[in-house]
Amino acid sequence: MEILIDNRSSHFTLEPNIEKLIEDVCATTLKHLNKDEHYEISISFVENEEIKNLNKIYRDNDTITDVLSFPMEDDLNIDFENVILGDVVISVDRIKEQAVEYGHSFERELAYLLVHSLLHLFGFDHLVDHEKDLMRKEEKAIMDKLRIYKD
Repeated sequence: MEILIDNRSSHFTLEPNIEKLIEDVCATTLKHLNKDEHYEISISFVENEEIKNLNKIYRDNDTITDVLSFPMEDDLNIDFENVILGDVVISVDRIKEQAVEYGHSFERELAYLLVHSLLHLFGFDHLVDHEKDLMRKEEKAIMDKLRIYKD
């Protein structure tokens, strides 16, 4: 598995413990979904202004969001060592805000948002109730495997 991390936030330093958390979340999610580790995942950390702009451009929604997922639509049939799974964009500002709002750590919020976005890259969604229920069940199972619980 190859994880490409792009930190575009001036409010965030990518510490070794955060890098390890990201690796653990990605590996655990792939294992939970019975996927091999031959994937490439791109993760960008941004600030609220940038994620709002991306949300407007790609979803026609002029609001700040916490995470955006961009699955790779691979129809090129190119034989790469790793399958390019897609891109995840996470607002560091929203991680901090939501951690306070929900009363848990920055790390827990980051892990949850990353699990959520990885599930989107694999086709999960939450637009209708039965899909939302399935996605929440998978999120909880993965967070349990990570042993990351709400404080």
